Amino acid sequence: IVRPFLLAALLAAPLLTGCAGMPLQEMSDARQAIRAAERAGAEKHAPELLDEARALVESARQATHKGDYREARDDAEQARAKAMEARRVAEEARGAASPP
Repeated sequence: IVRPFLLAALLAAPLLTGCAGMPLQEMSDARQAIRAAERAGAEKHAPELLDEARALVESARQATHKGDYREARDDAEQARAKAMEARRVAEEARGAASPP
């Protein structure tokens, strides 16, 4: 006989570990967004945003090593947003610079 409490705990365990796990996907997404921004010319057209994205990825990496996965996830998501903004700015600048 399985006690109801034990059964509930066993069923909830995968859900809890999914929320508290390392933010591997978020880190990967942030790094990919940074690479896309670099390819779009963000080094030239949006260096501050790109630097902020890189700093946030580093902060996320450090938080991951400390076991603070929530902070790491937040930083990685912010890094991705900054990198996407840097890419948008770079693409707009390149588009404005090219003749019609």
